[in-house]
Amino acid sequence: MMRPLEGITVVEFAQYLSGPFAGLKLADLGARVIKVERPGTGDPCRGLFISDPVQGENTLFHAINRGKESLTADLRDPSDRAMLQDLVARADVVIQNFRPGVIERQGFGHEACHALNPGLVYGSISGFGETDWRDLPGQDLLAQSRSGLVWLSGSRDDPPVPMGLAVADMLSGEALTQGILAALVGRGRTGQGALVETSLLEAVLSFQFEVLTTHLNDGGKLPDRAGMGGAHAYIGAPYGIYPTADGWLALAMVPSLAALARLMDLPELAPFADDPALARSRRDEIKAMIARATPGRRTADWLALLQPADIWCAEVLDWAGLRQSPVWAQLGMERLFGGGDFAFRGIRGPVRLDGAAPCGAAAAPALGADRARIIEELSGRKRAAG
Repeated sequence: MMRPLEGITVVEFAQYLSGPFAGLKLADLGARVIKVERPGTGDPCRGLFISDPVQGENTLFHAINRGKESLTADLRDPSDRAMLQDLVARADVVIQNFRPGVIERQGFGHEACHALNPGLVYGSISGFGETDWRDLPGQDLLAQSRSGLVWLSGSRDDPPVPMGLAVADMLSGEALTQGILAALVGRGRTGQGALVETSLLEAVLSFQFEVLTTHLNDGGKLPDRAGMGGAHAYIGAPYGIYPTADGWLALAMVPSLAALARLMDLPELAPFADDPALARSRRDEIKAMIARATPGRRTADWLALLQPADIWCAEVLDWAGLRQSPVWAQLGMERLFGGGDFAFRGIRGPVRLDGAAPCGAAAAPALGADRARIIEELSGRKRAAG
């Protein structure tokens, strides 16, 4: 398929996850993403293994940087700096996610790049924005922890519970992608570039907009999280996770507690059925009643009983269970990337355009693999212009 960003060139001065994740999203939409890396070492993520190597390769790095090109450049070398300036002058987008001040000292901050290319869309991710925390390490767990998200998750007496993945990095990468796409649309109308900025902290705060809006308009009260089976901090029973004879059952919305009481054979729920205020105030008591009943059946048996009654419920799956479901194949999210000497299985992006998912097939580039070709391209353009 013709991908919508074909013809757009992105220069990525970024490392680890947040900035490169934005580059990945743009690459999947068809952009040419040129990843600028240090000679010899490259992006530190190349050496960040979270599992054993696969065929000697780091699948984490491939997952984040598939479909890009690698250009090694020494920013202390005048010829390399001149090459990068030439590249930025011809690019559509620049992405960077270094600590505040680092890219500026190297001569590729927004103002310097805008001077080279007034139509440039310049995307920047920091840890905490222009705040008192600006110079602190902009790392995912630290941003989650300062945002309230780690405190919010789990039940009332649980210790703080971070999410099991780098959610701040990925949310900020998604936010930057959205801003860059909007700025490209704006540039198409006005011809003017733009500075697009976000931070790990802003992305995670935006992620919590629903509950934070409640908090801001509720006298600043903190939510009273459920004492057990915690899910949403503000939603009453039965909303939560319950043990079954062979696993776990997620219960969300119900037409009424009376219907649930009947199906679960819980007459003790009856006093709460017609009094929503009482049900909210005694959430933990209601959830404890349900938790005593759910171990009496297997998860599949509960689903067979509850789903026909329009009670919103689901099994709790691990990845193995999800992959065994026919839905996994129906979604087509799992793809094979790379080829030849190295191929790996990964996940495509979540967007479909005209029924097809825009997604490249290449693995991540070897360090500096595209340097000679990019230099030759730039030289050829200079000769043609001269």
